[in-house]
Amino acid sequence: MKRHRNLFALSAFAVVVCAACNSSPGRPGPGSDVIPPDQIVEFNSLFGQNCAGCHGTSGNGGATIALRDPVFLAIADDAAIRRAAANGVHGTAMPAFAQSAGGMLTNKQIDVLVSGIRSWAQSGLLPGANPPSYAAKTPGDLQRGTVVYQTFCSSCHGPDGTGGKRASSIVDGSYLALVSDQHLRTTVIAGRPELGAPDWRENVPGRPMSDQEITDVVAWLGSRRAHDPGQPYPETKNVEHHDVD
Repeated sequence: MKRHRNLFALSAFAVVVCAACNSSPGRPGPGSDVIPPDQIVEFNSLFGQNCAGCHGTSGNGGATIALRDPVFLAIADDAAIRRAAANGVHGTAMPAFAQSAGGMLTNKQIDVLVSGIRSWAQSGLLPGANPPSYAAKTPGDLQRGTVVYQTFCSSCHGPDGTGGKRASSIVDGSYLALVSDQHLRTTVIAGRPELGAPDWRENVPGRPMSDQEITDVVAWLGSRRAHDPGQPYPETKNVEHHDVD
């Protein structure tokens, strides 16, 4: 009998010790296992870690365009969103996120991002509107672009694009060095509603911009890029050098 009591006491003691071990300070709790980065497939986590820094925590815009904007989602299809997310945009601040292009995300994670961004689209927000195409269909014309700029853009950005009372410079060399022509086109079409910039329908009341006008003004803006952005010194080609005695 005494032996049974001893065994029972030892068993109880073991249970208490095990319970104490499970609640020891610093011991990982249930569900605290670390998920490998390439196995994260939850949209909010992926967007927060990879996209929110530039596009805003909820996709409402930040350093660059709002991905949640209904006009953007009306013109950019899944292929366009996937291409930008996976491969980035060469020569701009948009990096490649897909492993196949040197990034950190798997194809499945890119698919999750594209699907999540697309889920923000809402029907009925552009009644009667026929948005211009996402990509330009024809070459732009610089002379026509000058006229288009004066008609639709100069009232905010100034007569020469260097800034006005309601908006900053749109021909600043640093800005143009960081964005692509496609980014400029997307911005002209969708605007920057979080900054008060109108979309393609609202620059001139009752006079939406045509697809070709957008193409032409983007060509004009692109022509204002510096040949060597960030170069503080003039070209030194063909400069004759002399030996110094």
